[in-house]
Amino acid sequence: MTLKRRIVGTLTNLGLIELVNETRGLATLAAPSVILGNAGYRLRGGSDGLPIPPSRLIYLVAGTYDIDWFLTLGLRAHKAITGALERNGIDASRFDAILDFGCGCGRVTRSFANLDGVDVHGCDYNARLIDWCAKSLSFATFNTNQLTPPLPYPDGKFDLAYALSVFTHWGQDYQFAWIDEMRRVIKPGGHLLMTTHGESYRPTLSDEERAAFDADELVVRRAHLAGKNICTTFYTERYVRAHLTRGCQVVDFVPQGAKGNPTQDLYLLRFDGP
Repeated sequence: MTLKRRIVGTLTNLGLIELVNETRGLATLAAPSVILGNAGYRLRGGSDGLPIPPSRLIYLVAGTYDIDWFLTLGLRAHKAITGALERNGIDASRFDAILDFGCGCGRVTRSFANLDGVDVHGCDYNARLIDWCAKSLSFATFNTNQLTPPLPYPDGKFDLAYALSVFTHWGQDYQFAWIDEMRRVIKPGGHLLMTTHGESYRPTLSDEERAAFDADELVVRRAHLAGKNICTTFYTERYVRAHLTRGCQVVDFVPQGAKGNPTQDLYLLRFDGP
């Protein structure tokens, strides 16, 4: 184990790692370009005409206080989603409802504000993020979910759910439970778009982790903090196809295709019903 990883482990055990990470993030806020850029956004709002979240909420979901980068990543993620749909002949304008699962403070949800006639929903484990979204993004409906299912939606509610950097923070039991819940709330023939830490993260793994990864096993760091960013999981395409395609088919796979969450892999799964 590297010295850096031992330090992170000690800070995590002491409950200090999130405070340390937030303090480090303040360094970006001190950059003159960020100060000026953020001031401009606070004065005029976003180009989409929607409110900008408070800086601390932006940091919670993006790991930066830079508003321009936060919005840019959201637009890139939206483009990755629509690109996957278009490649597979899926017309989002014909959807009845979509779900941003793990919506944070609406980084990507806001890109669907002008999708006419589609019922847009977002949910997240963090009630503070949902409270801001519910008050500020009136075009959509938001709910707080728990760490484990169920979600507060009826069976077959959504044509599409997307989970960007969500399955990246759960161990196997949680992943299985949530894949099953996605199958419940997504219509037969509907889709789940999800992202993972795949092959591009292999160089960051320890020797022991890399051996497990290469054996197509799930690698989980700090599993006891499931649902938090500090809990991170890594797995191969073969692992996904063998274990996470419960009641669904992989219709698209793009290595490092999650442009709003670089360099995560992107999967589009289709649920064909019970």
